Amino acid sequence: MEQQVTCIREHLVAAQDRQKKYADAHHVNRQFSAGDKVFLRVRLHKSPICYGKGSNLALHFVGPFEVLERIGLVAYCLAFSSNLSRIQDVFHISILRSYFVDVTHVLDWNALQVEVGSFL
Repeated sequence: MEQQVTCIREHLVAAQDRQKKYADAHHVNRQFSAGDKVFLRVRLHKSPICYGKGSNLALHFVGPFEVLERIGLVAYCLAFSSNLSRIQDVFHISILRSYFVDVTHVLDWNALQVEVGSFL
């Protein structure tokens, strides 16, 4: 009986190590500091930020927004423009993407609209 228990434990440890190896291979270590520019991921039809008509060809990332401060280990406070003032400004790191500054990048903020109360 004890041999079966130790055998099962060894198999469980081997399986956990294998799963950890797979998870570590896909882990991305991202950190932002105050003043960095980031894109914000937008989920179509579920986000309070709508860009255009919300079709399948709509943007999945909007921005760039400036990082104001880091809150805890995985949350960041972003600086929004005045037309996005109704949206909460703290976001998890998993929905932020790095933005590399490009002077030729032009954004049209007039097409960005906020839908209040429709994101739940």
